[in-house]
Amino acid sequence: MSHRKLEPGRLVLATHNKGKLKEIQDLLAPHGYEVISAAELDLPEPVEDGDTFEANALIKAAAAANASGLPALADDSGFCVKALNDAPGIYSARWAGPTKDFSVAMQAVEDKLLEAGATSTADRACYFVAVLCLAWPDGHAQYYRGEVHGTAIWPPKGLEGFGYDPMFQPDGFERTFGEMTLAEKQGVGASLSHRSRAFDLFKADCL
Repeated sequence: MSHRKLEPGRLVLATHNKGKLKEIQDLLAPHGYEVISAAELDLPEPVEDGDTFEANALIKAAAAANASGLPALADDSGFCVKALNDAPGIYSARWAGPTKDFSVAMQAVEDKLLEAGATSTADRACYFVAVLCLAWPDGHAQYYRGEVHGTAIWPPKGLEGFGYDPMFQPDGFERTFGEMTLAEKQGVGASLSHRSRAFDLFKADCL
């Protein structure tokens, strides 16, 4: 399928997550886009029943594009722990429960790592995945995937970021994503976070 460029203007970010909205708004602001969230448009959250990050990103982007009549960008991301067969993966948000309490989710990851006997640094390899899907109301869609690898540490450190950031220490760094500012995660010269890496691919292809 051919790829399209995205014309400057209004763009719906298919999320109700304020952290994701802030990251994407900051990344797109210099390029002439007015980013509005699905929450601001009172769009319902669709059921994410896909079995891959790509499938779930498409579900969200297509729903927002169809409801708004505007191009829509969706992010589906997750925390994957190798010793847990890449869980929680696409179910990362669900591990936080109905209240979306990620301290609960991080504790669940730690408990399962201990059950698996994964106590050494070498046994606690993990990675973040972010897939961006850009969809138009006519059904056209494009995908961009970013990953960043590191170690699942315990106890969690830092109050920055969101989700599993406080227990993720990226390779080559001595601090967690929870201890890094948004600017640090987005990187200087080279993107660090999974979402920033996916965005770099999106930007090169669409803007």
